[in-house]
Amino acid sequence: MSTSRKVAWCAWLIASIFYAYQYILRVMPNIMLPDIMRQFHIDAAVFGQFSGAYYIGYCLMHLPIGIMLDRYGPRKVMSACILLTVVGLLPIIFAEYWLYPIIGRAIIGVGSSAAILGAFKIIRMTFSDQNFTKMLSFSVTIGLLGAIYGGVPVSYLCAIYGYKTVVAIFAILGVVFAGITYILVPDGPSEHQTSVMMDLKTVFTNSKVMLVCVLAGLMVGPMEGFADVWGSEFLKQSYGLDLKTANYLTSMIYIGMCFAPLLSRIAEKTGAYIKTIAGAGMVMFAVFTMLVIGMLNVNSITIGFFIVGICCAYQILAIYKASTYVPENIAGLTTAVANMIIMSFGYVFHSSIGLIIELYSSSGQAVAFSYGIAFIPITLCIGALGFFIISYQERNVCKKLQVS
Repeated sequence: MSTSRKVAWCAWLIASIFYAYQYILRVMPNIMLPDIMRQFHIDAAVFGQFSGAYYIGYCLMHLPIGIMLDRYGPRKVMSACILLTVVGLLPIIFAEYWLYPIIGRAIIGVGSSAAILGAFKIIRMTFSDQNFTKMLSFSVTIGLLGAIYGGVPVSYLCAIYGYKTVVAIFAILGVVFAGITYILVPDGPSEHQTSVMMDLKTVFTNSKVMLVCVLAGLMVGPMEGFADVWGSEFLKQSYGLDLKTANYLTSMIYIGMCFAPLLSRIAEKTGAYIKTIAGAGMVMFAVFTMLVIGMLNVNSITIGFFIVGICCAYQILAIYKASTYVPENIAGLTTAVANMIIMSFGYVFHSSIGLIIELYSSSGQAVAFSYGIAFIPITLCIGALGFFIISYQERNVCKKLQVS
């Protein structure tokens, strides 16, 4: 293997590991929920604000970091962003006032936004266009393994050493990893954008792009609302499962997501990207409706969550589809915008579920959590129906073009 190929694969691997690292940080509140609530004396609604603050930082800095990656290269930007995630972890260890962990959570989100954008940049910079989708799928798989190992194993470490020690270990690992990134990742050619504002205007005024992004955002509940934060506690309260089993079942969503190429393969073979997204939404709607009603047992939850994980790959299809509605020269920017908008719905789900749980807390924890999680199938239904309508409209347009 030539030196340039070794550099390309090394840079890609580092970007993928960073993606996995930030995923672990993202799901940590799910594992440490009772400990954090006890330490800072907060309720479910306030905790929802804490976990959702990640998405505020993540989404607000998405476009600036995307532009900085083009201007300064991935080596400097990714190294700095990894260190930002470390800074964001420190308040959980040292702070006495609740405000600081919330700010720290937002800072983690800021740093984490460079993970997927850095992967986009490095793959485009070091691999051919034909290999882009394949390499991105592999990066997503590696990243989701981080989410999986942010479940049962991290919970096990917390039980043995305490959650503050585990957070400190990840902070130290982050510092080491930032140094490795700065040494091994290349800068790449600088790409100065002469009309960034014009390109942004083109993307944000494209109604098709915005509609796809919003509908896709309405469907992120299973991953960003349930698996990231509220899943384990819901299974404990509503199904009476122990923490270990609840964490294991929740991790099945991430395991299923590792098989994202299956959904992409269906879309590529059929050419029906929008219909595939809509179908995935309806499958997730069916699983979560049965989950909330209480129709599932441990075995069916395991299978259902695995299928939901595969269906969560609709996000990749939605981002790709959004990029096809704009000129090729701003497809990369559109990808960043689409990912930013879709991920911003994470805050909506975290906060809304937390508020609903707190609102119905007087009815008992099991009932309150059922009402809170019921928010997910409602939005899934709206999003999936929206994509079915888009598919119908596009099919009619194609028929008219064929006739003419």
